[in-house]
Amino acid sequence: MSTTWHSDVLGDDFQQRTLPLPDGAEATLVRHVPSTTDGPPRRVAVLYVHGFVDYFFHPHVARALADAGYAFYAVDLRGFGRSLAAHTAAGGDPNLVADLGLHAQDLDVAAATVRAQGHERLVVLGHSMGGLVTTLWAAGRAGRADALVLNSPWFDLNENWLKRVPVTRVLDVVGRIAPRLVVGGLHPHYGTALHAATGGEWDFDLGWKPHEGFPVRAGWIRTVRRGQRRINGGAADVAVPTLVLASGRTGSHTKHHDGLLTTDSVLAVEHVRAGARRIGADVRFVEIEGGAHDLALSPSPARERYLEAVTDWLRERVPPGPGQPKSSAAR
Repeated sequence: MSTTWHSDVLGDDFQQRTLPLPDGAEATLVRHVPSTTDGPPRRVAVLYVHGFVDYFFHPHVARALADAGYAFYAVDLRGFGRSLAAHTAAGGDPNLVADLGLHAQDLDVAAATVRAQGHERLVVLGHSMGGLVTTLWAAGRAGRADALVLNSPWFDLNENWLKRVPVTRVLDVVGRIAPRLVVGGLHPHYGTALHAATGGEWDFDLGWKPHEGFPVRAGWIRTVRRGQRRINGGAADVAVPTLVLASGRTGSHTKHHDGLLTTDSVLAVEHVRAGARRIGADVRFVEIEGGAHDLALSPSPARERYLEAVTDWLRERVPPGPGQPKSSAAR
């Protein structure tokens, strides 16, 4: 295990370092080298947090935020992406932890490490599951973040009432007595639409982000649903300026269709919108028409509209500081 910065899979503009966690686990911090080592520390840093069956592979997001004047970092949470091998070697299931709340430790250490680089303010940008984790963390750790950006946060299951209410109650019991019981998984259609080998624009590691995902186990989803209930019950006030973004439309998440990358074909937009109303008093909700579930991976021009919406809001609410660039690469 190396806690010094070394080369990253994304090339010369990126480096990574291992983050030892309090319980002996490991996460991985990635930095965009030009925006974090090009002189005095930039006033504001952005920390990116990925979703489920995911990891950071978005150099264009780092560059857009760097061009807008922000230092950029990303964390691969324990059990994900760059942190997957250490997690499974210790006996963990890929992408799963005993309790979703354990990721608060990952964010504590990542946020502290970023702030130790000399940045005055911290924005956390969470996608999907990362948006859920980030929201719960900010609500429970006052003062750790100065603002949030949530890209299609996972505030609820994209399922019918039967699965979201009665079945969730059953899973709450099953997850306690049989936590490793497999209860679900991902449909592969969205992933195949994204990947360059199957007609998409993006070349990501299929060992870290397989189209079929990893098995979802009862103990983990039980804790996910408990976190989502906190949000939807109004018990998770993040207490910082927050931007929530989602696609303009919901698409089917169970079958192939022509709108896989121009709708949210993983989550329901109405659930994202409803959750955004419940996480704080200073929340702006923006829909990106033609956006994919991960808005940063949307086809043009929705991708550029997403990056522009993020950088415009950041300049308004958490300005980068004097002497930093004022325009985004998304323009």
